[in-house]
Amino acid sequence: MVDMADLKRRMEGAIEVLKEEYGGLRTGRASASMLEPVVVDVYGSKMPLNQVGTVNVPEPRLLTVSVWDASAVKAVEKAIRDSGLGLNPQPEGSVIRVPVPELNEERRHDLTKVAGKYAEAARVSIRNVRRDGMDGLKKMEKDGEISEDEHKRMADDVQKLTDGLIKKIDEMLSEKEKDIMTI
Repeated sequence: MVDMADLKRRMEGAIEVLKEEYGGLRTGRASASMLEPVVVDVYGSKMPLNQVGTVNVPEPRLLTVSVWDASAVKAVEKAIRDSGLGLNPQPEGSVIRVPVPELNEERRHDLTKVAGKYAEAARVSIRNVRRDGMDGLKKMEKDGEISEDEHKRMADDVQKLTDGLIKKIDEMLSEKEKDIMTI
């Protein structure tokens, strides 16, 4: 049996991830959560930045990252620079200073593109859950567990859930873009 509650929970998980990612797209002031999406390629695997160092906000326009292992400083610096957040890290020993630039028009457009990429990743995630649900329904009908009418009704329910959450993502993106462009 395809569990609608489980599909809904998994789809809403994509919305939660999107909220976290948008939280990292702070626009006016420096915030430690800005660096949450940064993943560092260190010790032969990819790790979230918060597992290799501590992020602090000593000033409104500055972040510092205290890297715990001095051998990982270069990897952390590269991860921040390549994150698509438009930040230019400056290492000083085992501390990396990350000035947060003023938002000029070009930077605002860059941030809206990043917001759009996050939204599209969430849409893809939701569509993948929908596909899993639809595949489960097809298998159940093929195995004779549900009738063709039940399959169609449940497939419509899965599609309605998907459409509602995709609409919510589009609204969140629109709001975030407006936030970025009006600060």
